[in-house]
Amino acid sequence: MRSRILLTVLLTALFVIASGCGNVKNCPVCGTTTADGYADIVNITVPEHNPTGEPGGPFNSFDISWINSATHRDYVSDRIGLAVVVVDTNQNIAINAIQGSNAVTNAGNAASPCTPSIPPQVDVVGNFTRFGCRNAPFHLISGFGANGNFGGFPGAQCCASRANGVNPMSGPDGEEVTPDGKTLFTAVGNASVAVFDLTATPPTVLATIPTGTSADYDGPLGIAPCVASWNGEAGSAATCGDDRADEMAYDPVHQVLAIINGDPGLPFVTLIDMSGVVARTSHCLPIVPTLAYGPYEAGFVLANYGTSAGYPFQGSGTAIPQPSTILDPQVAGTSFNPPSCIIGQIYYDGAGGKASGGAGLSTTVPVDTVNVTFPCPDPSNPHVFSGVSGGIVNANPVLGFPGLSGVTPIGTTYTIPCHHGPILDQTLGTFCSQTAPASSCAGAIAPAGLGGMVWNPNTGHLLLANENSIGITNIGSVDEIDPRLGNPNGPVVVNSFVMQNCMPTSVVQGPGNNFMVGCADHDGEAFPPNLFVIDGTSGAIISEITQVGGVDEIWYNSGDNRYYVAARDMPNGPVMGVIDAKTNTWLENVATNANSHSIAVDSGNNHAFVPLQAGGICTTQSSNGCIGVFAEQ
Repeated sequence: MRSRILLTVLLTALFVIASGCGNVKNCPVCGTTTADGYADIVNITVPEHNPTGEPGGPFNSFDISWINSATHRDYVSDRIGLAVVVVDTNQNIAINAIQGSNAVTNAGNAASPCTPSIPPQVDVVGNFTRFGCRNAPFHLISGFGANGNFGGFPGAQCCASRANGVNPMSGPDGEEVTPDGKTLFTAVGNASVAVFDLTATPPTVLATIPTGTSADYDGPLGIAPCVASWNGEAGSAATCGDDRADEMAYDPVHQVLAIINGDPGLPFVTLIDMSGVVARTSHCLPIVPTLAYGPYEAGFVLANYGTSAGYPFQGSGTAIPQPSTILDPQVAGTSFNPPSCIIGQIYYDGAGGKASGGAGLSTTVPVDTVNVTFPCPDPSNPHVFSGVSGGIVNANPVLGFPGLSGVTPIGTTYTIPCHHGPILDQTLGTFCSQTAPASSCAGAIAPAGLGGMVWNPNTGHLLLANENSIGITNIGSVDEIDPRLGNPNGPVVVNSFVMQNCMPTSVVQGPGNNFMVGCADHDGEAFPPNLFVIDGTSGAIISEITQVGGVDEIWYNSGDNRYYVAARDMPNGPVMGVIDAKTNTWLENVATNANSHSIAVDSGNNHAFVPLQAGGICTTQSSNGCIGVFAEQ
């Protein structure tokens, strides 16, 4: 398939030369800067997309992109090609597609091999899922077996358009690369993160780390029951498990990755120790390294593992019946095999204050079960597994609440810290006393989902966007999380900054201690366009920008000291907004395409790369979709 990639490169180069200039002044590929405004200087072909859908279709479903300026590479989540597309940001061409065995782009011929010691993953109802490493004893009733490679990404579940897609089940999602350009973190739709070694060809999978329990994509019924559940039931079906892993932020000093399972339901954030993975000394194997990640049924027999008579049940062509009496965390004998490098998880489930009889949160225990009413983790469906932290041992058979310790399939116990989101005033959204909350205070919710996040190197804390933190839709927050590295009780929320008339979707660091917060529209609530620049320590609002809003992703570019925002929900159509980070002054909006919500900028040439759906400014690629390159002329 290499010839197909090379052909794509040649065609793209010809396209740049022949038609990339469009109506842009001066030289579009020379990086000229004459203060004559921003424009789309060239459109990059995304490999193997077409208008017919055979295979795949137009580049109409994508998620986050991330540029490593040191290596001049842009990594773009492509849900139609089922790959992470790699773009050379100097040459403006796609040069690779990081993929698994199921890829459309390159047909899986360049699937990333897995380190042999990484076991497969098991989903919420006890079946193997192919969106991990297909190492033995992986097998599916459809006939797929172990091949030693990464299985791939779920793609755009249901439909490619934003309006009809089942976003919480789709992927790839979030992307981030270590500063040295050697390691890629990719969020996968089955509630996990895959880590790739970018120094190998093709990139080798260094780890696949579940942050939650995968939906049942590959059982006898497939993902159809879960997709149907999203049509009015908020994905509450037992087969849905946890939502996709999504936005992330990497702290290169302490080598900690924070990642959200952030869609509606009971979203949560997970902090992962990546030091061993980045150093290539460990793979974050499960606590029992020879067994698969995930839940195990009551009565599991180790001797039968991987056989047609044993676990998982899919091996014999059957699935665990639902409702299950043998893979229910409330049933004695069920167990779990979590990743070994999880620092802790924080659940946004409303715990504390009013909903907990006035009880506060506890930061001095590893697993905070509040007033025996809110276990941790607190799953959307108490009869299915959720997250990878807290405990599985049933501490109260009558009420059905998990205990403080988990049990592995071989009977050993473990404890992974689990806490809850902050307690907030239910009228103002302000941070309450967390240990003795006033009567007006209750635990934070996140019905619109969690958003982007960033580490503040000035404090060592994580700043996390919550799009709707209380029962008033015009109040969101940016929460400050102390990772408490080395503390066995795990990370906790230590402050919450109110964002009024804003549903915060993203937060990035600008110069010094300035952080920009992106605001979007959600759940029928439309706000006038706005963005905030805040102090990253106090949360004080430094400036409000009102010329652009409806934002999903934001990028700060140190090369020109400017913020670039992907504003897909502007009233008159989607735009790329540009803001001067020195003066916090809006500079310009440039029209993009429908659902253009992702953006990344190369600080070496100050070019902004924006994935674009089919149509509009993709010009000769208008039926296929493209990645637009924007620059000041």
